[in-house]
Amino acid sequence: MFYRPEDGHGLPHNPFNAIVSPRPIGWISSRSKDGIDNLAPYSFFNAVAYVPPQVMFSSSGRKDSLNNIEATGEFAVNLVGAPMADAMNLSSQAVSGDVDEFVHAGLTKTECDTISCARVLDAPATLECKVTQIIRLEGADNHAIFGEVIGVRMRDDCIVDGRFDVITAQLLSRLGYRDYAQVTDLFELVRPDS
Repeated sequence: MFYRPEDGHGLPHNPFNAIVSPRPIGWISSRSKDGIDNLAPYSFFNAVAYVPPQVMFSSSGRKDSLNNIEATGEFAVNLVGAPMADAMNLSSQAVSGDVDEFVHAGLTKTECDTISCARVLDAPATLECKVTQIIRLEGADNHAIFGEVIGVRMRDDCIVDGRFDVITAQLLSRLGYRDYAQVTDLFELVRPDS
């Protein structure tokens, strides 16, 4: 099968998200200028540079996360462990800007170390970020938010033999449609030039 996105795919559901998968979930926390904490999952998220460490996520539509980040220049990326799947899903619900999604999803929050923002207390890892740029992308209302990671918090039990252990972290990834996957198996490859 071949299709041009501008012409449509003819399938019952758009396959694009399923093709580009698995994708890590950036559970983005931010704080409004009025001090209201926000938490929302984004599956268009990834690391983009090592030195300095940088991440990005994109938002389709102007959401509270984007508004808060534009106003404060800060955000945190909480990684999602499988036991938090239901809370993560609940935090994706469209609610008014004065609702604290941490409370809405029944999560315990705590302050970040380097930025004025809340984080998910039990997240396997959290990346505290300062915005480096926000880019308007093609389309009706698409935005890419880039941030430099200035603080990294890892849950102690996720550090095994000096490494962040994704199996212990039970990291969740987003697939297409309504599908998710948990990292349960891994294997190691040595690069030919290593």
